[in-house]
Order: sequence, then C-alpha cells, then structure tokens
Amino acid sequence: MNIKPLFIILVLTSSCAPNPSGQTASPSLTSVNPPPAISAAPTSTASPSPTDTPLPTDTPLPTPTPTLTPLPTVENLSAKVIADKLSCRYGPGAEYLYLFAFNATTKVKLIGRTDANNWVWVANKDQNNRDNHCWVNAKFLEIQGDPGQLPIVYPGLKLPVSPYYPGPSWATAERREDGQVVISWEPAPISPGKYEDENMQQYLIEVWRCESGQIIFETLGTNFPFITVDVDEPGCSVASHGRVFVQEKHGYGGPVEIPWPPANAP
Repeated sequence: MNIKPLFIILVLTSSCAPNPSGQTASPSLTSVNPPPAISAAPTSTASPSPTDTPLPTDTPLPTPTPTLTPLPTVENLSAKVIADKLSCRYGPGAEYLYLFAFNATTKVKLIGRTDANNWVWVANKDQNNRDNHCWVNAKFLEIQGDPGQLPIVYPGLKLPVSPYYPGPSWATAERREDGQVVISWEPAPISPGKYEDENMQQYLIEVWRCESGQIIFETLGTNFPFITVDVDEPGCSVASHGRVFVQEKHGYGGPVEIPWPPANAP
C-alpha cells in the first residue's frame, strides 16, 4: 500500500468539502470590526477646595523726607545797631582792616552776606557820595527780617589792593594724623610803618573748612608765615579750601590759593 498518495487524497478531500449551501467556499478576507468602544463612566471632577485668599495688607507709605524750602532772596533788609560802637570792616571778619564804626541805634541797610558765617554787608557812602560798603557782625544788629534772605556776595567781592606788596607767591598745606591742617607760605614781611595799628596782623588767611557736615567760613590772622587749622573733617558736599593774603594799612596783596589736603575718611 502506498501511503503517500493516500495522504494527498485526504488532504484534498478535506479542503474541497462542500459547505451546507452547496457552494464552494472561496477564501476571502474578513474585515474585523473593532470592539465597541466602552464609554467610560463619567467621573466627577473634584472641585478644588476653596482656599482663603489673603487680604491685601496695608503697605506703610514711606515717610516723606522734609525738603528745605529756600528762602526768597531780598535785595536789602533794615537793621539797627545795638552795640555801643560797631566796627565796619573791609572784609567779613574781625581780622580785616577797619574802615569806621557805627554808633548805637544807628539805622543801616544790609545788602549782602557771606556764604558761611554771620557777617553782613552794609550799604555806605563816603564823603564824596561814592559807594564805600563795609562788613559788620550780624549779632550786634537788630535786623528786620532773616539775613539768610540776603544775596551771597562773598567770596566774589575784591578787597582793596595794596600798592606796595604783591603777596605770597606760594603756599603749602599738610594734614596731621589728628586732623589738623598746617599751612605755610612764602614770607612777605611788611615795614613797621605799614601797620594799621598795633593789633593788625600782616597775614590774613581765609578758610572754608568742614565741621559736623557743614562748611564754615573762618578768617585767621598771624604775623608768622604759617598757621594751624584745628578742625577740618570729612563729610561736606563742598571741599575745604583756603587762601592767604598779605595785609597792610592800604590794602591786600595776593591772594595765593592753599593746595588743601583732602580730609581723611572715617
């Protein structure tokens, strides 16, 4: 018996068997429908838990920095002398040459001031009706108004010029560890006949120095070609400075500017 042909017949018979409808099934591709979508059950979305929104806090307003309102400038102020005799000088300080004196209760007109001390400029006429203004210390006056309203005229005005002495040609300055400033300059001695009186000093030093954050104008006098400024501190918006004149009874020689050493920072 030949087994191989039989195997073939059986296979063919099986593949050609009629279906119940009597038709021969032809192979075809069957489309497979996707499974019906399963609708997900709606889930309730949890609402966020209400949170307490912090109320806005009151932000403190910055404290306003007081601004200094500048005084309005006036052309002049009236004043009355309250000293028995009040010296009126060529410059704004007791070290300058003397011009004349006002008697008590004299009424005067103030037309200017310095930038950093309490001396004021007085309107005056000489015997020929020419301007001959001079300086007095405001503490010896009864002033109608605020002298701070007067215009600043010094520095800026020129002192009378000496016809005999040109003044020093150089000056130096050195700052010590304690803050003092030692100033020296070229000697320019004057003859004895050129002194106004026994109290006059032949050198006049003008200093703008810093103390407690304020610039202070100060005049110093000496008969020696050197002097010491005791206080000059850091902390002012304007740099300290100064100048040296030679002084004799007819006027002033110079000035020479002082090369001021910078203040030491604290």
